[in-house]
Amino acid sequence: PATALVQAPQDYRDGRQNLFKAMCFAEYRGFFYIGMLTRNERNAIIQHGTMTLVRRKVLADVGGWSEWCITEDAELGLRIFEEGHEALYIADSFGKGLMPDTYQDYMKQRFRWAYGAIRILRRHAGLLFSLRRSRLTLGQRYHFIAGWLPWIADGINLLFNAGAIVWSLAMIIAPRQVDAPLAELSLLPVTFFSFKAAKMLYLYQTRVGTSLLRTLAAGLAGLALSHTIAKAVFTGFFTRRLPFIRTPKWAASHALMRSLGIVWQEVLILAVLWGCAAGVYLRQIISNLDLHLWIFVLLVQSLPYLSAVVVSFISAFPRLSAGFMGRPFASSGA
Repeated sequence: PATALVQAPQDYRDGRQNLFKAMCFAEYRGFFYIGMLTRNERNAIIQHGTMTLVRRKVLADVGGWSEWCITEDAELGLRIFEEGHEALYIADSFGKGLMPDTYQDYMKQRFRWAYGAIRILRRHAGLLFSLRRSRLTLGQRYHFIAGWLPWIADGINLLFNAGAIVWSLAMIIAPRQVDAPLAELSLLPVTFFSFKAAKMLYLYQTRVGTSLLRTLAAGLAGLALSHTIAKAVFTGFFTRRLPFIRTPKWAASHALMRSLGIVWQEVLILAVLWGCAAGVYLRQIISNLDLHLWIFVLLVQSLPYLSAVVVSFISAFPRLSAGFMGRPFASSGA
């Protein structure tokens, strides 16, 4: 009787259709078979709509679905927790749908998810940060806040890149007056990136049960969304309402030049970061560890933008096979 919500993972029947969809399928699995299993232990799962059951009385008691939120499923789940109810996550696939057909639609879908999460965080901040009384447990507060922190980190990373570009331009314009940042500062973003990559490799291999190539494909797909998520975070903090955009299915594939146009912002930032790295190397007078480490940081910071270009190109060729990536995932009920 205490259980108000039961959630099963989303699953997809077109994960082997081509290389792009195989990458998306691999990227989705991390949330459903790592994050949600962990959150279930603390009664703090995300209700993600598809494959969900809600007790009718509870749905009525909490006021139904919220029309103000474009991720109304996750918002409803949080309100159910705020009323002290319990939820259950069952890691078995009960149905299979369709994934976005193109990288552009993949971006739109993730933008909606990240934007909606920030809007939920803003609306429920008083309860999540214990500014108002709530029946949320400490574990529930932790998982909801910590679960959205990686997306907020993408927004912060965009600000870091802007600062890094300005600093690098100053090093190029005035090489005698402006030196490279201290190694301690440069090591910070590299350390975060390395930890995130190592954590993903470990968890995908031990929890999701997949090949190394599929793990790397998932990482590439996720990294390609970093700029999109960063824009969604800032939009979510500074706007109140965006329309719901349905994720298209059976969309026509993008031509090569159109796929490049979709990621023009990523291409621009990628070119600027690479240009700054080359300019700093050529213009700086004193060559030392700080300088070489700063150039390395600029190259590492360019990886998400390079990933977006690569994934967009892969999306433009829907006939690329994913067969070389090795065996598929372990059974969903494992």
